[in-house]
Amino acid sequence: MGRAKLPRKSTSIDMTAMCDVAFLLLSFFILTTKFKPSEAIAVTTPKSVAAKVAPQKDIVEVIFDKDGKVFLTMDDEQIKETIANTLNSTRNLNLDVRAFKKALFFGAPFSGMAAFLAIPEEQRKGNKLPGIPVLDSTNNELTAWMTLVRDAYQGKKPNLLLKGDNLAKYPAFKSVIDAFKKNDFLKFQMVTNPEPVPTGTDLWKKTMAGEKREE
Repeated sequence: MGRAKLPRKSTSIDMTAMCDVAFLLLSFFILTTKFKPSEAIAVTTPKSVAAKVAPQKDIVEVIFDKDGKVFLTMDDEQIKETIANTLNSTRNLNLDVRAFKKALFFGAPFSGMAAFLAIPEEQRKGNKLPGIPVLDSTNNELTAWMTLVRDAYQGKKPNLLLKGDNLAKYPAFKSVIDAFKKNDFLKFQMVTNPEPVPTGTDLWKKTMAGEKREE
């Protein structure tokens, strides 16, 4: 006797639960994502084909924007505390040392530093700040800043970076370099916007030849 054939039925999968999970995940990522805030100091760096990675520790970075305004950043809070105490003792600025340590950058004359530190961090924008005076050769305050940095590091050389806007004028750059030289900072790295080596150039041929040798 032949076996009874069961009727075939199409497979049905309930996707409701999976859709719920997908929407839950989407909602989670939307609510927890933190968008990158706009930079406090807007700088468009020049392009280069250099691939050297900037150091990540003991950084002292000087930034100048397209208008020639100069700003200074440091990553070591202990160094910043030493500088704040020196300014209070030598210039009687009465600075808030704790606020000085937490400041992401500095962009005001010494006479206005206390007022600068009183500005909420999120409101410190380069286009609204005067910057460190450098264009007057008789009052290049960056020279004094670099002296403070040199003394705070006590003979140890920090990793000095220079980040300038592609549209900045030469006098601002020269004033920064003069401040470096007067404090015996003769080596520094330029921060640029890296791009691939143009195909067919001598540098491209040299790079390709080096890769073939490594293979």
